[in-house]
Amino acid sequence: MFKTIADPADCEVCSVIRFLNAKSVKPAEIHHQLVQIYGENVMTDGMVRKWVRQFNDGRTNVHDEARSGRSFVVNDGWEQFDQPPCSPDLAPSDYDLYLKRDFGGRHFASDDDAKSGVQRRLSSLATSFFEEGIDKLVSRYDKCLNNGGNYVEK
Repeated sequence: MFKTIADPADCEVCSVIRFLNAKSVKPAEIHHQLVQIYGENVMTDGMVRKWVRQFNDGRTNVHDEARSGRSFVVNDGWEQFDQPPCSPDLAPSDYDLYLKRDFGGRHFASDDDAKSGVQRRLSSLATSFFEEGIDKLVSRYDKCLNNGGNYVEK
């Protein structure tokens, strides 16, 4: 039996993936070894495969790419928290559903035409649509925070 390591940093896990990949260990075996040491919630097999592909394509950085939306205080006194990686449940997919329904399969002559069409559609939505979406974020973010920032399954 192995000693388990709780709450590893993401970069630690990615460093292990990079190391084992350099030793030609297959992604499935890398995932198996990660689960043995870090536990079931360490990273999905699919994410391990994604990191292996990136390392095979020449990536050397083991840190997540910087994203917009990192912590800062908004003027109205609302604090915007960091969004943990791999938490798609924090993004309200309701917005996408409306846009896909309206624009799915449609081709635009230019980027400006696409932007204009989306802006017109979003402007036509009632304020309550956006308020409900923001309200859903509270419970989704709470679920993520209570899970230690780990991936949240629905």
